[in-house]
Amino acid sequence: MTVLVAGAGIGGLTLALSLHQVGIDVRLFEQSEKLEPLGVGINVLPHAVRELSELGLLDELAQTGVPTAELAYYSKHGQRIWSEPRGRDAGYRWPQFSIHRGALQMILYRAVIDRLGSDAIVTGARVEAVTQATDGVRAQITRRGGGQEEVAGAVLIACDGIHSAIRRSFHPHEGPPIWNGAILWRGVTQAKPFLTGRSMIMAGHEFQKFVCYPISKEALDRGDAVINWIAEKKFAPDHEWRREDWNRPGKLEDFLPDFESWRFDWLDVPGIIRNASAVYEFPMVDRDPLPEWTRGRVTLLGDAAHPMYPIGSNGASQAIIDARVLTAELVARGVGPEALETYAEIRRPATAAIVEANRRNGPEQVMQLVETRAPDGFEDAAQVISQDELQDIASGYKRLAGFDVEALNARPSIVPPADRVAS
Repeated sequence: MTVLVAGAGIGGLTLALSLHQVGIDVRLFEQSEKLEPLGVGINVLPHAVRELSELGLLDELAQTGVPTAELAYYSKHGQRIWSEPRGRDAGYRWPQFSIHRGALQMILYRAVIDRLGSDAIVTGARVEAVTQATDGVRAQITRRGGGQEEVAGAVLIACDGIHSAIRRSFHPHEGPPIWNGAILWRGVTQAKPFLTGRSMIMAGHEFQKFVCYPISKEALDRGDAVINWIAEKKFAPDHEWRREDWNRPGKLEDFLPDFESWRFDWLDVPGIIRNASAVYEFPMVDRDPLPEWTRGRVTLLGDAAHPMYPIGSNGASQAIIDARVLTAELVARGVGPEALETYAEIRRPATAAIVEANRRNGPEQVMQLVETRAPDGFEDAAQVISQDELQDIASGYKRLAGFDVEALNARPSIVPPADRVAS
């Protein structure tokens, strides 16, 4: 009854830990020869931190990531539009963490090796295709060196990202990811803390934006900051772009001139950009929601199922929730097609709604509203956008994405406790 997992990213590793927690055998296949801490910063929202906490990872997350205290929105002039507390500061029972994506992946990876053993993850192995029978699946694996093999299991879960081979086999005419016209340049900079020292800020508007937040608890403890930042510009539809790749170097001359005047009394944006250890370029893409994720004994999870714009800090968090919901259904319905189909029925509409909301700028729409209404700045933000309007936008997105404070604090665990699983 082994579950085969294609991909050892955040979603695949969380799924492996979840399945092990409930006593279901699992084996992962990762196309990279070696798992390394790649990427830049991400936020793990309280509903996802809750799931990682129930997997016994809260202490390690707290030793590595920064517990986010506030999310603050600013105009392109550096004027505060509004701010709201985050994590435990907002009344959640769990924190929100700003953390390096690679650090989170390594926390999950080490836990998988410690709990499942070193042979749980097969590296340098790409799942190219899968065939099904009434009692199981057979995955076709291509090795880095060119060899091929076939592996049998009960079901296969595709956690192989936005360019998923399994998704492509389901929907061969879907085409490449959809670009919305925006390019992101991302980097990490050693600097002094800003605002609370645990603040996440967004400044600008839909067509030019700067986002940054600290991601190192070690730096925070010594009074410094390792700041993850994103500079974003939206271009005309005919602008040329290249296939997304987190490791492609970016060029300062392509975007820094547009941010040269963004020197605020609380943050020097061009200084942060210039002092980055490296800069990466990434076109902002997603895919249309699918009419189905599951075919028999195969289903999709994370970016393979629902790649979304990095708005609202939701991508990694939703993959973690996917893994936990799928685990719960495998426990409740057995390791077979019924569990996979029920999981998809639960998660597909929920994530499709987030994809569509992010296309409408999600909670970040407040900045564009202010830009439209007061492009030259304002004396009082309340005269431009009301507190009720701000609260409605923020609260509506939290409910949609599954991290409304009261609802999250009150709901039972997604995955049943171990004693209930055993019974």
